[in-house]
Amino acid sequence: MKKNKIGVIGLGYVGLPVSVCFAKKYKVVGFDINKSRVNELNKFIDNTNEVSKKELKNSLSKNLKISNNIKAIKDCNVYIITVPTPIKKDKSPDLNLLIEATRKIGKILKKGDIVIYESTVYPGCTEEECVPVLEKTSKLIYNSDFFCGYSPERINPGDKNHRIESIVKVTSGSNNDIADKIDKLYSSVIQAGTHKAQSIKIAEAAKVIENAQRDINIAFVNELARIFNKLNIDTNDVLDAASTKWNFLNFRPGLVGGHCIGVDPFYLADKAKKTGYDANIILSGRKLNDEMGIYVANQMIHFLENSGHKKKKNRILILGVTFKENCPDFRNTKVVDIYNFLNDINYAVDIYDPLVDNKAFKEEYGIKLISDLNNKYYDGIILAVAHKNFKNININNLVKSKESVIYDLKGFLENKKFINRL
Repeated sequence: MKKNKIGVIGLGYVGLPVSVCFAKKYKVVGFDINKSRVNELNKFIDNTNEVSKKELKNSLSKNLKISNNIKAIKDCNVYIITVPTPIKKDKSPDLNLLIEATRKIGKILKKGDIVIYESTVYPGCTEEECVPVLEKTSKLIYNSDFFCGYSPERINPGDKNHRIESIVKVTSGSNNDIADKIDKLYSSVIQAGTHKAQSIKIAEAAKVIENAQRDINIAFVNELARIFNKLNIDTNDVLDAASTKWNFLNFRPGLVGGHCIGVDPFYLADKAKKTGYDANIILSGRKLNDEMGIYVANQMIHFLENSGHKKKKNRILILGVTFKENCPDFRNTKVVDIYNFLNDINYAVDIYDPLVDNKAFKEEYGIKLISDLNNKYYDGIILAVAHKNFKNININNLVKSKESVIYDLKGFLENKKFINRL
């Protein structure tokens, strides 16, 4: 196995940790089309905060090389594709990046090579969409000249406890022999062990339902929150009480964004529709969760009006804009929905998030974040993301008066005097 040379295509939240992990035992070349990203990584800077400067420096000094030149990976014999798989405006799968990465690999593919996909897709995508591209561009024959596998990524951005090595890895291959080889490859670096699925399609399905399941459960508690708000019951207190039963699943209400939970269910629903089946529960959960940003904005308006505030005079602060706590990742964040709704009806809204690259965020959403909270006072404050460093903020120094509304979506802030919770 040590003769393998691994090429990792895509060096984002998934690809970089995968590269560093394999570089502990194998020669690895990481490839990304983003030249500035490659330059930063070669200077030991990872703006995703998934890999420390020390760890990255150590890897680059030994087995890892990083490049934006496709020729750098042409002598690899195992290729791992970890590019994003987003959705289009109509919520259908957007495979453009995946197909383009596949086409690049096809052009340098050699006899005996193995191509492993980690990007989240619908069941059947690898063999129905990617393999034909590999065959066409390489002029090689699938399962004769080259082989494929699928091992779904299980990276949890911002989580320093559940790292790639400590999470069981699902593996699969295009035939039994290749499945064994891929499983042994991953098991050589994954301390938690592996689970070899019976087929590529089963491994693809296992990944997509992980996030669909979480999405549906969060949608359920979000609906509970809406009901309990009308009944003047604290949702978190209800969940704490219910959690005393051993088999209660303690999901919490909140905004559901990001590149996984907010996207992956659409992949499964789209594939189901093509078979003639409408995934009603999955899509209902998605719809409810996608509406939560607007719901939060309307709740804030309601709280302000009940406190006697007039719309045209209100200033609102949103704390946090990433899709999850303690992480700089703002992909598909639903906090933007809150901002846009309030801004469109002429509220003066600021967003503060010290973990986010302000320039990158403005390029993506057209919204300028504030860089500090000095001498700023607000009629309403929404704690949208529970970054641990927000604990250091004295919320009382940001409110205009005792009538100011603090809407803590996470039940995170310690001062309960003016706080409403989701």
